[in-house]
Amino acid sequence: MKIETIVSIDPVTPEPDPIAKAGKILQKNGIVIFPAKCLYGIAANALDETAIKKVFHLKQRPWDNPILVLIPDQKMLPDLVTSISRHACKLMDAFWPGNITLVFEAKKHISELLTAGTCKIGIRIPSHPVAKALVEHLNFPITGTSANLSGQDGCNNIDQLSSEIIDQADLVLDAGSLKGGLGSTIVDVTASPVIVIREGEVKTSQITQILKN
Repeated sequence: MKIETIVSIDPVTPEPDPIAKAGKILQKNGIVIFPAKCLYGIAANALDETAIKKVFHLKQRPWDNPILVLIPDQKMLPDLVTSISRHACKLMDAFWPGNITLVFEAKKHISELLTAGTCKIGIRIPSHPVAKALVEHLNFPITGTSANLSGQDGCNNIDQLSSEIIDQADLVLDAGSLKGGLGSTIVDVTASPVIVIREGEVKTSQITQILKN
């Protein structure tokens, strides 16, 4: 493990210096490991194909597996998606920021690497203070995929990170142990009714209840 790559950061009140350092790396198409609510994730500039390819190589991820992105607020959504349905608005109001990823129709300039050729993109506003500070520091979306080799379990502590991931990362923001768990629930809001692709922290019953109201 490259000790110089790892920087401790306060999980509740992130210090501005490591956030700024991470931001500079991401602006230069580098790779940053960062804490989300449940697991550590891999951040890269989601609008640059060179950076996105690094994430795929890092995770040894199949090219037909799309990658979700994180944004600072709903104002960025119209730059990335073609439309925002009433159902999507209800779910965003109820669960963002937080552990629900909504799948929208992607605008044409969004890389096919992110969408895996589906023309759809998963988007979330993170709730963890470090992830939140990071996306708010930048003016572009970042990748939010978990920091593990494809097919392996996610990591809620940096000691669990694969050496292959650590060796290729430009920076690791160490916020200590995270809560672990199922990660985000993924919901396709392009369908009517919406489709729960993967149930995680937010349960299908919660989603159904919100959409009934």
